[in-house]
Amino acid sequence: MNANVYQHFRKDEHPFIDSVGDWLEQVESQYAPYLSDFLDPRQAYIVETLIRQNSDLSFQFYGGYEQAERKRCLIYPDYYEPKEDDFEVELLEIVYPIKFSTLSHGKVLGTLVNTGIKREYFGDIISDNDRWQVFVAKEIANFVETQVEKIGKISVRLEKRKYTEMILPKDDWTHERTTISSLRLDNLISSVYNISRQRSKQLIESGKVKVNWTENTRPDFLVDLLDIVSIRGFGRIQIQELEGKTKKDKFRLLLGVLRK
Repeated sequence: MNANVYQHFRKDEHPFIDSVGDWLEQVESQYAPYLSDFLDPRQAYIVETLIRQNSDLSFQFYGGYEQAERKRCLIYPDYYEPKEDDFEVELLEIVYPIKFSTLSHGKVLGTLVNTGIKREYFGDIISDNDRWQVFVAKEIANFVETQVEKIGKISVRLEKRKYTEMILPKDDWTHERTTISSLRLDNLISSVYNISRQRSKQLIESGKVKVNWTENTRPDFLVDLLDIVSIRGFGRIQIQELEGKTKKDKFRLLLGVLRK
């Protein structure tokens, strides 16, 4: 990767940028497609930026359904025509006694990751409030099916489903425009959820906040385009667009907000 690519991204994203550079080199030298693990929206944005800047390769994202948040990326030479099967995404349903128990996104994810498999092999976890399904990388689907028998104290069974059996996820994201004085994490949370900076700082420092699914304890962390911030007990925020600055030098943002 040429050195000036790095300046547009955060320091902690540099190792990921290097990996993407390796993927592109591989496709160019072997002249064959490369399939990534599941990427979060920020990673997908980085991948897209790097491919457009550094190569003539084509690429497509797919996470099992149109609105998927986490997607795999297929990078391929121009002769290649990708098909859905190339993305190797399996849909699993969590079969459990619906009448007597409730599942949550956090419990499902915790259980999956506790099988020892990295988060990157799991796509979106979707629910219509009763049924739960999860998209997984094909290469680990059988393993997960045999490993997961309980989520918390609830006995469950994982079963493969066809895409025609996918549930319609219930999603309460709203779009909100806002202006804030800085892109600091504590500032974003306090202005979106209307709580004091101090309270927002406490939430972050006590480990209740994740940026792109990774715990972040730095109130002064600067958020950027397509970051997803989850705040335990409050909901989630996605930076959908940075729309420039106001006359008073405040940042204009378009956000997706999920309120608990």
